[in-house]
Amino acid sequence: MKKNPLTLTIGLLLIFIVGLLLFVYQVRTSEVVVVTRFGKPDRSEVKPGPYLRFPWPIENVHRFDQRVQNFEDKFTEGTTRDGFTLLSSVYVGWRIVDPKVFYPNFAASSEPIMAAEQLLDGRLSQAKASIAGKHLLTDFLSSQGEGNKFVDIENEILAAVQSELRTNSYGLKIEFLGIKRLGLPESVTQSVFERMQSERKLLADKLQWDGESEAQKIRSEADRRAADIIANASGEAVRIQGLGEAEAAKSLAVFQQNPDLAAFIFRLSALEGSLNQRSILIFDQNTPPFDILRGASTNLLHK
Repeated sequence: MKKNPLTLTIGLLLIFIVGLLLFVYQVRTSEVVVVTRFGKPDRSEVKPGPYLRFPWPIENVHRFDQRVQNFEDKFTEGTTRDGFTLLSSVYVGWRIVDPKVFYPNFAASSEPIMAAEQLLDGRLSQAKASIAGKHLLTDFLSSQGEGNKFVDIENEILAAVQSELRTNSYGLKIEFLGIKRLGLPESVTQSVFERMQSERKLLADKLQWDGESEAQKIRSEADRRAADIIANASGEAVRIQGLGEAEAAKSLAVFQQNPDLAAFIFRLSALEGSLNQRSILIFDQNTPPFDILRGASTNLLHK
């Protein structure tokens, strides 16, 4: 009986596909893979591409998401160094860095990622409580911007958790960590508010004192400069007055040569000054300098 070539081809193709499914597995870009042999981790693959394997039940392939996982821990309590109860919550970004180490720690869970985050939640609570005990409340809550030590505290919590993860070899790495929320129990809120008000009053008093001190400096500098300007102006006025008196002395010497002519010129200047605009005058012709209008002696010109 002859076999149909098409049937033979399809059969061979199916055998080839089944063989690929049994002996080859694919690692995607967004995942890492752990291959177990008889239930024990044998090797891990983190680079995307096709890989060979023995078929089940000899080897089994376990896949995990290698992207950064975002996680926020619970709102937990801690006691600061000065005895205040502080509530805090942090957010973290973590990922699997060693799938061969990660798998044995969380293989018993149907949701390894969730199990890992539950582990992180406990480690973070311990780290936060430990770090809070090393800091005063003002390091978390302060009226002055430079009083907040958020970055330092975040780095301390991150270092503590990273050390714990490395010591116990969980195959995890925290990429970033930050404080998300801070809170105070109702029983201590009033005392904290009073303390913050006291800090703000001290800050306001200091700013006021600094402002008054700076204002006094400005006033003193202005008074000094004003005194210098007045002294310089007075000196200049005396100098100009001296020059004017010297010039006046020269003119006086000329006027002394003909006193009558000098008196006539002075009265003429006074009359010109009183009539420099449109004016109506009612006066006595004998009142200086208007007596000049009666006529002047021609002898003045001859002298």
